[in-house]
Amino acid sequence: MQKTTTFLMFEGQAEEAMNFYISLFPGSGVLNIQRYGPEGPGPEGSVLHATFKLGGQEYMCIDSYAKHAFTFTPSVSIYVRCETTTEIDQLFEKLSDGGKVMMPLGAYPFSPRFGWLSDRYGVSWQLALISAG
Repeated sequence: MQKTTTFLMFEGQAEEAMNFYISLFPGSGVLNIQRYGPEGPGPEGSVLHATFKLGGQEYMCIDSYAKHAFTFTPSVSIYVRCETTTEIDQLFEKLSDGGKVMMPLGAYPFSPRFGWLSDRYGVSWQLALISAG
């Protein structure tokens, strides 16, 4: 059976980003990590391949040793359904620190509280408060 997994490509910040993300979501963690050795081709100790879980969802990430003319784009984002105002406020504050706010946290016709940002690593996040009704 096929399974889809979000794959995040970094250039030297995969482990830092992964550890930051798992610190924000309870029950999250690193599932496995493989590193480049002294033979390369990436810098020794950087992430060859890793998998981690956030809120029950599995993600993969790497440190690409090849430089690319592209990075993350907001047209693909991680969408998080938050259950409380405290949860969405804390996530928005932490994820937007050093990043860029694209839609400020506030009330919108489609959500009582919503915010869209790209974090310090360039990954785009949409945070939405789930209404009880």
